[in-house]
Amino acid sequence: MKDFTYSYPVNVYFGTDAAKKAISQEIGKYGKNVMLAYGGGSVKKSGIYDAVVSMLKEAGKEVTDFPGIMPNPTYAKVQEGAALAKEKNVDFILAVGGGSVIDCCKIISAQAKTDKDIWEMEFTDHVFPTEFVPMGAVVTATGTGAEMNNGAVITHEEKKIKTGVFGAFANFAVLDYEYMKSLPAKQVISGAFDTLSHCMETYFGSPRTANISDEINEAVMRNVIRNLKIVSKNVFDEDARRELMWDSAMAENGILKLGKVTDFQAHMIEHQLGAYTDCNHGCGLAVIHPVLYRHIYKDAAERFAHFAETVWGISAEGKTADETALAGIQALADFIREIGLPINFKELGIQADDAMLRAVADSTNIMAGCCKKLNADEIFEILKECR
Repeated sequence: MKDFTYSYPVNVYFGTDAAKKAISQEIGKYGKNVMLAYGGGSVKKSGIYDAVVSMLKEAGKEVTDFPGIMPNPTYAKVQEGAALAKEKNVDFILAVGGGSVIDCCKIISAQAKTDKDIWEMEFTDHVFPTEFVPMGAVVTATGTGAEMNNGAVITHEEKKIKTGVFGAFANFAVLDYEYMKSLPAKQVISGAFDTLSHCMETYFGSPRTANISDEINEAVMRNVIRNLKIVSKNVFDEDARRELMWDSAMAENGILKLGKVTDFQAHMIEHQLGAYTDCNHGCGLAVIHPVLYRHIYKDAAERFAHFAETVWGISAEGKTADETALAGIQALADFIREIGLPINFKELGIQADDAMLRAVADSTNIMAGCCKKLNADEIFEILKECR
């Protein structure tokens, strides 16, 4: 296990009346001007918007609305939010939504504190923001774990790049099933698969020798799989949904990554696929993962075999490491089918011609490679097999 220092800045309020507890205990630490950021109309239809506004006003806050944050938030939306935050002298940003809303607000928080362009700062000057408008997150859709970290996935439409940008940590996060129970089944399931993807992409990082981070990870993956099977049959199973809420946070609160070097190559491929197609993130990952793993398992066959045994319960008796590894990857593919997610681009609704897939492959951020470092040609072949 590699050396590390661990601390965490996010106060998590989990469970019944968590929003009321969080806002009453946290919001008084900040000035009166609060920007309330959210996506479409669902937070208003569900009553969440009115409930949160009421809590904020009861705390003596002035509320500025920032609606319309889209799935796969754009850099233009970040700039719009930052301009509004500056104009209204916002003291605190409260993100009410899922990963897209929270991610957008992390970068708004940073951009509102500087006149420099955040994209240019991070990707040209390699300088990262150090000042932020404080923010909190009321989570209405789990899976991304966005409330637990300071990374944000933003799409720069002009550049045709969807990638990670660093911004603010939330000062607090609210995880309350009552705020999530009206979420459509597809969104619940695809979000939870994103959690499983985060776990797998961490697990196959290095080192791949026995360590406590990976053993915790194995337990989280088994928990995600068990509860995803439950919610795929009954999306209103509260116990399973609450388990998945915390699984999502566990996958991104740093615990599973302690002492690890991670890769997240599947995410890098999906990000660029999303930049060109605006596909659902979790569904895109579901298509990519089994194909990617069939391409790289030989470079970490023992690890993939261990994954098959400890996570999927596959017996290695009478099998080689390669055979056990492939059985585990097939179990993953079968599970994806069982929970109703797409297994190819056709089912995902993508018209994936060679020209588009070549552009995706050529623009994908290639990671150092925990199992194997890919090149653009290999990524192109993986994408073609996903059709």
